[in-house]
Amino acid sequence: MRSAFGAKAVYLDGLMQLCCCAGEEPWRGVLVCTSKEHHPALIHDFPILTPHSVLGKWLYLHESADDFEETVSRLVKRILRRDPRIGVAGKPRRRRK
Repeated sequence: MRSAFGAKAVYLDGLMQLCCCAGEEPWRGVLVCTSKEHHPALIHDFPILTPHSVLGKWLYLHESADDFEETVSRLVKRILRRDPRIGVAGKPRRRRK
């Protein structure tokens, strides 16, 4: 896990897959790192997901959702099966001078 946006980012195969956020709304839940082209298919499979209000390119699952744990578990299983719809390449970190 690495820090990103004040959250903890989960990586697999060099791609950022999920961001776990514990801040104030709208940063209280899990961000699914994806692109807008994959939103319809992922929302079909996980109807509880919605586009994030700030990072609209990613999908969001609020921690108070009824099926939060079950949905996150299903997402992790998809990620471990290398679902090509989930995961984005992160930008290289800049070195501090």
